[in-house]
Formats: sequence, C-alpha cells, structure tokens
Amino acid sequence: MDLIWIAPVGALIALLFAGYNAYKVKRADEGNDRVRQLSGIIRQGANAYLKRQYKTVCIFFAVVFAVLLILSLIKPNGRAEGLINSFTPFAFLTGGIFSGLSGFLGMKIATSANGRTATAAEASLNKGLRVAFSAGSVMGFVVVGLGLFDISLWFILLKYAFRLDPAQLSSAMITFGIGASTMALFARVGGGIFTKAADVGADLVGKVEVGIPEDDPRNPATIADNVGDNVGDVAGMGADLYESYVGSIISAMALAFGAFGAPGNSDSGSLFGKMMIPLILAVIGVVCSVIGTFFVRCGTSTDQKKLLGSLRRGTYIAAALFAACAFPAVYFILGKENLGIYGAVVSGLAAGVLIGYFTEYFTSDTYKPTKKLASSSETGSATIIISGLSLGMKSVIAPVVIIAVSIIASFAMSGGGFTPEGMNKGLFGIAISAVGMLSTLGITLATDAYGPVADNAGGIAQMAGMDETVRERTDALDSLGNTTAATGKGFAIGSAALTSLSLIVAFTQRINMFGDFTFKIEITNPITLVGIILGAMLPFVFAAMTIDSVGVAARSIIGEVHRQFSEFTGILEGKTQPDYAKCVDICTKRSLRQMILPSVFAVVAPILIGLILGPDGITGMLCGATITGFMLAVFMSNSGGAWDNAKKYIERGNHGGKGSPAHKAGVVGDTVGDPLKDTSGPAINILIKLLSIVSIVFAYIIMNYHIIHF
Repeated sequence: MDLIWIAPVGALIALLFAGYNAYKVKRADEGNDRVRQLSGIIRQGANAYLKRQYKTVCIFFAVVFAVLLILSLIKPNGRAEGLINSFTPFAFLTGGIFSGLSGFLGMKIATSANGRTATAAEASLNKGLRVAFSAGSVMGFVVVGLGLFDISLWFILLKYAFRLDPAQLSSAMITFGIGASTMALFARVGGGIFTKAADVGADLVGKVEVGIPEDDPRNPATIADNVGDNVGDVAGMGADLYESYVGSIISAMALAFGAFGAPGNSDSGSLFGKMMIPLILAVIGVVCSVIGTFFVRCGTSTDQKKLLGSLRRGTYIAAALFAACAFPAVYFILGKENLGIYGAVVSGLAAGVLIGYFTEYFTSDTYKPTKKLASSSETGSATIIISGLSLGMKSVIAPVVIIAVSIIASFAMSGGGFTPEGMNKGLFGIAISAVGMLSTLGITLATDAYGPVADNAGGIAQMAGMDETVRERTDALDSLGNTTAATGKGFAIGSAALTSLSLIVAFTQRINMFGDFTFKIEITNPITLVGIILGAMLPFVFAAMTIDSVGVAARSIIGEVHRQFSEFTGILEGKTQPDYAKCVDICTKRSLRQMILPSVFAVVAPILIGLILGPDGITGMLCGATITGFMLAVFMSNSGGAWDNAKKYIERGNHGGKGSPAHKAGVVGDTVGDPLKDTSGPAINILIKLLSIVSIVFAYIIMNYHIIHF
C-alpha cells in the first residue's frame, strides 16, 4: 500500500474533529444580552486587527514571492536549477496561507466561545472547562490537520505530478518551511505586541494607579486587553505551533533520505515509504490526541492541582497510546533492523512530557517556586522582579538537561555512530525525536489554547456584572491556562531546539549537494568562531526589539487611558462609557508598525552573515543562535508565567489579597513578565528555525558569493 494516502486521511480526521468541537461550542448558550454584546465587541476588534495584519503581511509576502521567483529563474553557469529551488516560491505561499489560516480559524472559534464559557461557568466549573477546552481543541486539531494536509499535498504533487526521485524530493521539501516560519513570526510578534501593550497599559493604570479591578468596564483598555488575548495568545500561537509541527516533520523527512538512501539504492518505492514515517507517526498522534480529549473532566473544586490533574490525564493518556501505537508503525515500515528509531521517538515524547512537567513545576502556584515568588511581593516590586528573574534562570536547567539527554539517547538508539552511515542514522534519530515530542500536539495545544478563552470569559463575567462565583471559576481556569500555556511554550521551544539541530545538518547536506565546498567547522577556524558569536547575539537583539516594541505600544495605551480619565468626566463613577475602540485602534496601529523590523531582521540577518562569512560562518551562526535562543526563550517564558500566577495567587487572598501592597507589587512583576512570556519568548523559537530555513533556501548563493575566503 502507498503510505502517502494515510496522511490526507489523518488530516481529514483532525479537521472533522475540529469541526465537531466547533459545533459543540456553537450549541452552548451565548448568555444574556450584555454577555453577547461584550463578546461581539471583542470579536469585532479581533477581526479588524487580523484583517489589517493580513493586508500588511500580504504586501510582504508578495514582495518576497517575487524575489524568490526571480532567484529561481536565474540559472548561472548553465546550472539546471536556479539560484534557489524552483518549487520554493510557491511552497512559501502555501505555508504562509495555511499558517495564517490556522491562527484565524482558532481565533474565530475562541471569540465565539468566550461568552459561552462565562455562561457555562454559571452552571458549573466542569461545564465552563468543557466549553473552553472544546474551543481550544478546535485550534489544536486545525493546526495538525492543516499541517498534515499541506505536507502531504506537496509530497503527492512532487512525487506523482513532477516525478521527483527521493533525493530531489527531500532536497525540495526541506526549503518549504520558510513560508510557515515567516507567517508565524509576523503573527506571534504582531499579536504579542498588541496583547501585551493592552495588558500592560490596562494593569498599570487600572490596578496600580487607580486601584480598580482587572477587566473593570471603567477601564478604557479593557476591551483591547481582551481582544489581545485572541490575536496574540490564539491567532499568534496557532501560527507558531503550526510552524513548529510542520518544521519538525519536514526536517525528519529530509534526513530520512540521508539515513536510508544508501548510495546505489535503486528501490525508490521502499525509500519513499521510509521517508513517510514522520507523517505516519503524526497521523497516529492525531488519533491518540482525539481519544485523549474525552478524558478531560473536572469536578467542582477550583484547586489548581486537581484542575491540572484533569488536563494532565488527557495528555498522558494520549502520550501512552502514541507510545504503544508507534512501535508497530516503526517495525513494519522501517523493519526490525531499525527498531532503535522507535527508541528515538519515545525519547522525544518522554522529553516533551518531562519538559511539560518541569515547566508546570516552575510556573504553577501549586508548587513551591511560584509560592515563594508570591511571598517576595511583601517587600515590594523590586524583590518580586529579582526573584522572578532568578526563578526563570534556574528553570532553564531541567529543559537543557532533558534535551541534551534526549539528543544523546536518540542518536545512540537509532544506530548512530561516526561512520557516514551511522552519522546519518543518528541525525535522523534526533530529527524523529522532535516529531515524537510534537506527536500529540492536537491535545497539547488544546490545553494551551483554552487558556485565553477562559481569560476572556473572566473579563466578560466582570464587565457583565455576573455573580462572583463565575469570576472565581473563570479565574481558576485562567490560572490553569497560564500554566498550560507555559507548558505549550515549553513543548514548542524544546522541539525547536531539536528541529534546529536537524536543520543545521540539513543545511550542511544541501551545501554538499553542490559538490564543490569543503566544510571546516572547527572552533579554531575564525570564520566558524565569528559565526558562533554573531549567532549567539541574534536572539538577544531580536528579544530587545520585541520587548521595546511592547514598551512603545504600551506607553501609547497608558497615555490614552490617562487622557480619557482626565477628559471624560464620570468614567470612574460609572456614569460615562469609555471609548474602547480608540484603545483597540491604537494597539492595532502600533503593533503592526512595530512588528515589521523584528520580522525583517530575522529574514535578512542570515542572508547578510552568509554573504560575508559563507557556509562555515552560517553553520557557526546557527549553532550559536540555537544554544542561546533555546535558553533565553525558556528563561523568559517561565519567568513571565510564574509572575502571572504569583499575581493570581495573591489575588485569591494570599499575602493580603487584592488591593494590598503585595498585590500591587505582583501586578508590576506580571507586567514586566508579560512581553517576556507572550511576545519575545515564544517568538525566539520561531527565530532559530527561520534562521536555518532561510540559510537552506539561499544555500547555493551563500556558498558561491560570500566575501571572506580562507
């Protein structure tokens, strides 16, 4: 049987299940008139932002498509292929379209579910969780469904329509991630700037200066804050995880050719089948994720440990089922002589689960680190910021050790060694471990994406004047969402490290395909050393750009809220309704303007460094960026998540509760962490992969036209 047709079937299963969950959400009660009105305002603002963002991105994509098309048509020295692969410009478009569509569809259902979640929470905590989780499931399964569809569509076209052999197909497909990565970066950075500018502005003026509650309808930035949850934490996250998912599968498929395509092997059918193993494993993960979702239930308790257990039950069952089902897939497709690959798959899966656990440990207020962080608020803002920075730095240890062990284990178990054949198999083992880590992304992303829905539900409950028990329940779900969001980011960052390593190898293999370059990747080679130093710098420069962008946009929101409080009499007394639309408009304009420079920087930097330093320098750059980017992303994501949950821990009555000096310090810590956990941190995992993919796309140009030669 031709295994390629299993992938579209898996995509169909995922998309049908997403449709089923969307139907469940739509059937839920929309709530009273005020709830429907607020939900409609948030939905309108989110749609308006995405419409303007996509217009901006379309211009960028049109320009880049034209450049890529021209480069693909230029054939120097009688070369049969252009300066870049001829399929890349078109795959660039499809990757960008599907990445953006993943975020858009997820956001559409999230903005429909927020009011319904608040209304369901009136009945019970479990009903609120089920509506929010169903909305999150739409995002999770749309991402994996569209990802599988995009990859299998191109695989079928290249194999059957264009008749490419395995070598040509693997070479072509490794460049296909550039569109998804570029769109993901725009969506994550633009949405992240929007949501955190609104959040920081609303909190600093509303909570700290004026002393009104979170999501108080008197705060002009409240609606913008809720809109931001959708465009950043849903649409941006969807595009981000789509890129992570597709990137891990594509890189593993490309390295499968090196692992199993021995010189002189004429059995292309068998080789195509082996190259399909990442896609087959992904399909198995889809089915296991669907089953896992039915085990997510909770009782009436708002205790975070019990709520975490309800979500963890679903993800652990999905992971266990995947581990059991992956064995026969590896056995029958790769043969018993390659059963070590199964060990690599399980290694990646286990690494993902462990990273999720340690992320939860450092960011959930159920555990000691975040409780200790909350207690530091009693001595002021400075101490909670110092403690949060320390917590984030310590939290890097576990993921780094886990990834390091996973790399060694995957390499060794897959038959890795220092012969050419052993090296290829070992590197494929590392790539397939990233696929294992993201295999159950459907349910993992569902537990992540439900958080912003619960956050919006809490805001709507507050603004609509619903019973206090509703806000208590939505706050419990929101706090849980902060932890699961940090866990989701941990998965994305961990898989980014493994995928980036695979992409570095793919870059060297692509250079070697051209046949006239000898690598000197040694620490004593000054070109490689300079590349490592420059690469290590890039994540810091990128993080500085994105954090500063949030600061610039937040200052505009703070100024607008101050203006409305001073000019519109009666706002704080509840007699005059604030101008919510003005804050949404400011956030939209500032975020779209501020997202351009960091996104262009990520695309241009590897090209410039490559044209100066050549392949040795680029390889060093990719190594340096991957190492510092991985650790910086973990640090920022976990610090921000812990600060947020420490604030919520205080708001539940600990250390003086709401309105106390400790609470105000907690709010300051939370606002410092906001751009770290929701803008810069998540975007760095896209950055380190985009650097690699851009380098692969422009490999021929980098090899032949670099300035410095030794």
